Amino acid sequence: MALQLPHNRVSQILEPALIRLGEISSWIWFVLMIIVVINVALRHVVGEGRVELEELQWHLNAIGFLMAAIYTFQMDGHIRIDLVSSRLPERHQAWIEAYGIVLMLLPFLGLVVWFAIPFVGHSWQAGEVSQSPGGLPYRWFLKAVLPIALTILFVAALIRLARVWALLSGASATESAADPVAASASGHNEQSQ
Repeated sequence: MALQLPHNRVSQILEPALIRLGEISSWIWFVLMIIVVINVALRHVVGEGRVELEELQWHLNAIGFLMAAIYTFQMDGHIRIDLVSSRLPERHQAWIEAYGIVLMLLPFLGLVVWFAIPFVGHSWQAGEVSQSPGGLPYRWFLKAVLPIALTILFVAALIRLARVWALLSGASATESAADPVAASASGHNEQSQ
């Protein structure tokens, strides 16, 4: 069972925006599917695939994966091993969450963003393009998505850490109606039924 965390002003403003970003970016998978179908049809009907469509598939897959990671974290839908922690009191679970964010997630995201920025800068300065004939230009654009998406995930982790800290400092959890994440999740469940 997920922790019922209290909200603060920042979480009430930013979490719905992050959820909306995830919902909008989910259309990437639909576009990707159309591109795959077009490329396969070109291969079987015309007898030749398009390199730029294949590369666009890779680019959209990478962008979709990064955006899905943000959405999944925000919705608290990421994989957990709760065999032990789910049986612990809520405060112990909150401490485990806080330590996980502070000791593992934030340092990892910070390091990746730190090293990704020069990686993108070098690609942009070099005007990096695909090495394949007919491939896509602007390779730096795809690389730029990495630090941008992971910075957004970093912000989402800080928001969650603030909510965990609010629980640990004695704030009571808000009802799910006031919780934008829970409200969005219940809306998705009602639509799927």
